Amino acid sequence: MLTPVETRALEALDEQELVASLIELIRVPSVTGTDAESDLQHRHAEWLRTAGLDVDVWSLDLPSLLADPAFPGLEAERSEGYGLVGATGDGVPALVLCGHVDVVPIGDRAKWDHDPFSGWIDGTALHGRGACDMKSGVAVNLAVVRALQRSGLRLERPLAVHSVVSEEDGGLGAFATLRRGHTGDVAVIPEPTSDRLVVATAGALTFRLVVPGKAAHGSTRHDGVSALDAYVVLHRAMEELERRRNADVDPLFAGNPVPYAISVGTLHAGDWASSVPDLLVAEGRYGVRLGEDPADARAAFEATIAAAAASDGWMRDNPPAVTWPGGQFGPGALAPDHGLIDEMRAAVRDVGLPEPPSVAAPYGSDLRLYAGLGGIPTLHYGPGDVRFAHAPREQVELAEVFAAARALTLLAVRRCGAHL
Repeated sequence: MLTPVETRALEALDEQELVASLIELIRVPSVTGTDAESDLQHRHAEWLRTAGLDVDVWSLDLPSLLADPAFPGLEAERSEGYGLVGATGDGVPALVLCGHVDVVPIGDRAKWDHDPFSGWIDGTALHGRGACDMKSGVAVNLAVVRALQRSGLRLERPLAVHSVVSEEDGGLGAFATLRRGHTGDVAVIPEPTSDRLVVATAGALTFRLVVPGKAAHGSTRHDGVSALDAYVVLHRAMEELERRRNADVDPLFAGNPVPYAISVGTLHAGDWASSVPDLLVAEGRYGVRLGEDPADARAAFEATIAAAAASDGWMRDNPPAVTWPGGQFGPGALAPDHGLIDEMRAAVRDVGLPEPPSVAAPYGSDLRLYAGLGGIPTLHYGPGDVRFAHAPREQVELAEVFAAARALTLLAVRRCGAHL
């Protein structure tokens, strides 16, 4: 049963305004590291001010952050970045709603039916880069604070909104926000969760393999050693390592056959069609197990590559090199008995939705920074299906957006002690 205060807050949600905000967010092409990412942070700051929040917006001190021993890595080149936090008042927030404004590039433009940054609606779904991951979640966070302002309710304890950059390539924005001292009792990140509570996330480390070969004319390839042939030995070793690491996984990953995937994303070899390639560079993504120290995960990968190389006549004397550039996502988790789980589950149920199960996600996210570095118990609950994230025709069902907004508004009312 909803109280009059809870009903008042929910009735103050404006679904048309929520859709309009989501379209406006999508129409800013805030690809990670671009100027548009910064432009959107400033625009978002104005929206939060208009919603009555006290706003802290600051230019990130990139040299200092990159030199921090705990820096989580990045992949996109950038010359600037901005942090943004809005709060309803002073003191430690009872609830933090966090969302990232950056998106990945669009990929092949020919695979999009419309302008990827137009935010078009087709039936019950809204399409566009970032619609699912995660501008719908950002729009929901904004809708929650607007509803609370519109309702005229007072909060006994503050609510905060964190808007971060660079989540897609490592978490610079979340890292900078926590280093600035922003905190909270608990946090919810409305990443796409398909009507579930994500209470744990695997890690993901970016690796680079440099594999040497020996150049020769293609007509006398027996005089050379193809770096591609040498790489095949390593690729098979990585496949076996992936099999071992996924042989016994946490029950939270039920139904996921490979939660700790090893995937090679780029492969570059040779510089001339009729030459035996003397160098191959492969970059990929390496899954980190729940509870595993990323240093241990890296050591296991490096040992696998070294053992495979030692078994090969060429690489025994010409070993490949392993480095770890780019994003370095450790795993993260919320304690299974933490009260936030039941509170979020109750809020979902009490707005008329099925009670969501707790699951783990196979990808890295800002959850691990909030829960680990920030010491803030954190979970994901938000609109969208992650299978649409980073894909052409990225989309989100509007019904899921509205449902998430109702559930998070109710959670905010209860956690922050809203009253007339």
